[in-house]
Amino acid sequence: MEHGAGLFLDDFDGDELDRAVWLPHYLPAWSSRAETAATYAVRDSALHLRIDPGAPAWCWPDHRPATRVSGIQSGSWSGPVGGTRGQQPYRDGLAVREQQDEFWGWTPGPGRIEVRARMTVSPRSMAACWLVGREVEPHECAELCLFEVFGDAVEPGRSAGVGMGLHAFRDPDVPEDFAASRLRIDVAEPHTFGASWTVDTVELSVDDALVRRCPQPPAYPLQMMLAVFDFPDRSVGDDDHLVPELVVESVRGW
Repeated sequence: MEHGAGLFLDDFDGDELDRAVWLPHYLPAWSSRAETAATYAVRDSALHLRIDPGAPAWCWPDHRPATRVSGIQSGSWSGPVGGTRGQQPYRDGLAVREQQDEFWGWTPGPGRIEVRARMTVSPRSMAACWLVGREVEPHECAELCLFEVFGDAVEPGRSAGVGMGLHAFRDPDVPEDFAASRLRIDVAEPHTFGASWTVDTVELSVDDALVRRCPQPPAYPLQMMLAVFDFPDRSVGDDDHLVPELVVESVRGW
């Protein structure tokens, strides 16, 4: 881990997650920390996020369709229980179930960000890395997505549809500008997903090759989200034993 003088680097050496930077829960305000704990290991100089068979659905039964998640985030907070102030609500009027203290591990502004990662996904799962506004100010909620890969868009060993771009959500100053590009990459092997981000534009790349350029990205600090998802309703039969996994070798920013 290196952090300071404009440089951030986590290469996941050792065997513990740096809890000064990462919260191993996924949007716990809408559920609880106990019910949103990530399943992960830090080994072989990498973070391994996975979803084991039988893991419960996130925010079930309020959140539909059923979604199982294992994720970490580099920031967190919420308003009080019963209120509606929190991060990335999935519907209007959603109420906080467990208040979260402010936690700001790493919340970068414009610069260069690179995430080196690989993944194992099936037609019922996906993996993603995105940066999103902290929402302390409600309009600061837009998303900058480095990658979103659904297993049903993967041709194993050959290519993958890689979603990248911007989601405006409730920020009137950021345009909706998101698309999945078909790339000739094997997502089961490590690749470097990058964002060169200024106040005017963001250039999104894979292995230093430009994939998308989006104008008017958010210019405020964002927190990073890393997660793997499973969608039981997309089961095609005998696949409940599958374990989706996102393996992150490094996160760096400067």
